[in-house]
Amino acid sequence: MKTPVPLDFSRIKTYSIHSRDSKVNVRDHFAGELRPGMSGAEFMAALPKLLGAASLHDVVAAVVAARRMGKPVVLAMGGHVIKCGLQPVLKNLIEAGVITAVAMNGSAAIHDFEVSLVGATSEDVGAVLHSGDFGFAEETGGGMNRALKSGLADGLGYGAAIGRAMVEAAHPYRQYSLLATCHDRGIPVTVHVAVGTDIIHQHPSADGAVLGEMSFRDFRTLAAIVAELGDGGVWLNVGSAVLLPEVFLKALSVAQNLGHHVDNFTTANFDMIQHYRPLQNVVKRPTSGRGRGYTITGHHEINIPLFALAVLDRLAAEGGGEG
Repeated sequence: MKTPVPLDFSRIKTYSIHSRDSKVNVRDHFAGELRPGMSGAEFMAALPKLLGAASLHDVVAAVVAARRMGKPVVLAMGGHVIKCGLQPVLKNLIEAGVITAVAMNGSAAIHDFEVSLVGATSEDVGAVLHSGDFGFAEETGGGMNRALKSGLADGLGYGAAIGRAMVEAAHPYRQYSLLATCHDRGIPVTVHVAVGTDIIHQHPSADGAVLGEMSFRDFRTLAAIVAELGDGGVWLNVGSAVLLPEVFLKALSVAQNLGHHVDNFTTANFDMIQHYRPLQNVVKRPTSGRGRGYTITGHHEINIPLFALAVLDRLAAEGGGEG
């Protein structure tokens, strides 16, 4: 191989920076000045109009527009969201009429139930796994399985049965429960489980037929909610990397198969990292027609309060309340 002859850079052609298109400029994109005592709305307005901040602005605008039009805003969530202590923030959104339906996986329902009952959740798995004690709290497994069996006989779904049981049993911390809040507010709450994934499936009172039927009832309910998302609705996936993105995609497929027009809506995936299934089954595939999909990456305990405050501030600035 011959030794390469260095290129002669003296013949390189240049151009004026003033003739170039630039993707970032101080007028349209830079952050505003931060100062002590700013309101939430002022802080949001001061964020850069770029990347994640721009996506957050767009999702907030889509949520507010959906409620003005009376379209659904659905919160789909995993268990870690509960363990981040975000029930009061999400409850604010429910009580303000922003969130119109909640879907969760089985772990979220369990953590919500335990918080409602004793004001605490999330056992130390590593400390008790090898002793054979992990997941065998009697109050959790027995209480939830009894609630499901009672709800089965009364024609309820999984989420409604657990929420009702919390309220009727007067759990001392039920003001922190999303399931109880949904029960009290009369909004749909669905729970979607894979048998064997949740600690209550280990309990002697667990009944696979009951678990399957109750979760299937909720799947049918969720499909009906998804069928109404078209032309302005919003689906928010928060902290579920596998189960709820799969459930959402199937519910959407059912709705389309039955002739519902489900297009031109917004999805967003809030998570600490972006996983394959939420990106494909929430952000990209469902919105590949005329919809928009967004990713908001970061810690739930920071991003969700910021998102909620921005939505509530914007609603208040535009006159408050839902459309």
